[in-house]
Amino acid sequence: MPAIGGPYPLSMIDAWTWPAWVGVLLGSLLFVGVLVPVLVLQSRRYGGLSLPRLLGAAALAVYLVTLAAYTLLPLPSGDLDAWCAEHAVGHDLVPLHSLADIRRETAGLGTRATLTSAVTLQVVLNVVLFVPWGVLARRFLGLSLVTSVLSGFVASTLIELSQYTGLFGLIGCSYRVGDVDDVLTNTAGALLGATLAPAVLGWMPGSAELHEDRGRARPVTVWRRWSAMVVDLGTYALLGYATVVSYRLVLLATGHEIPLRNGWPEWVAAVVVPTLLVVVGPAATGSGASLGQRALWLVPDWPGRPRVADRLRRCLGTAGTLALVHAVATAPGHPGWVPGAASAATAVLLVAAVVAVPLTRDRRGLSGLVAGVPYRDARAG
Repeated sequence: MPAIGGPYPLSMIDAWTWPAWVGVLLGSLLFVGVLVPVLVLQSRRYGGLSLPRLLGAAALAVYLVTLAAYTLLPLPSGDLDAWCAEHAVGHDLVPLHSLADIRRETAGLGTRATLTSAVTLQVVLNVVLFVPWGVLARRFLGLSLVTSVLSGFVASTLIELSQYTGLFGLIGCSYRVGDVDDVLTNTAGALLGATLAPAVLGWMPGSAELHEDRGRARPVTVWRRWSAMVVDLGTYALLGYATVVSYRLVLLATGHEIPLRNGWPEWVAAVVVPTLLVVVGPAATGSGASLGQRALWLVPDWPGRPRVADRLRRCLGTAGTLALVHAVATAPGHPGWVPGAASAATAVLLVAAVVAVPLTRDRRGLSGLVAGVPYRDARAG
């Protein structure tokens, strides 16, 4: 748990506020990073998107990063051997020693001073820290009361072990006190949160409840079309990045040096591979719907069997043109003015694609407008 050192109350305020800012910032970035799989998972599992559960996923991401910041940061830096020689701590395995600490540190103080003392607040805040764990475990993840509490106990135990062992040997010493009372107070917080979960998150539908309605066709909404775009763009970017990283790992494994500048192999990995798999492949098969549209149960409502030319024309309305611009802008040896022009063209096309969805009939958007075809729910028959 956060160590409280130095003069009180400023040091205590600092110890309990900066990890919260870290958690909100990095947790939000984590949620953005996992947004594509979250959207796909929700759509395929529930048959549609659930805003309450999207908010729950965001809360879970922020909470997990915040928990890590509170319990594991800051890490020692510099000469770890010298740091350990000066700052290494041990463990406290005496259960409920915190109560004795409170009695000793607050002897002679009034009720208000006792309740607001650093030693008392340390215990209270350790309980509060795991209340969200119990709430999210029981209501968002759907665990039982007992399992929610046990999961909090296991998580707290692992945290204390990581503190005592110096991240399981990575640091070389105990950089925080491994405290059995932290496990007890954290588990109490998880119990409190799991007990309050039905009242706190009663507005959030359960996973099983949403899954029962999975097969029902839904209207084609603006948010649904936009979500499909997010899935397409995210999949394209992630696949390109993963392919480049894989290529470079192969270079290292085979004893080759990684080039200082990206060449044609990196261009093929970052552009050609995702273009073929994410853009061209889906457009040339089946209904021609993109991967994001298929994930969101959307298909073009062709009047008959679509020709390959029809499917590719729909693709060029947005995704295909974006991929083409990206390919030109990132190709090795291009003139210096190309990246700027490509960035401007990409921005204009993205804005047009987003704005066109609510402004066009049947929410067909730019791609549907170019192809002359609306979209429908794939389950509508």
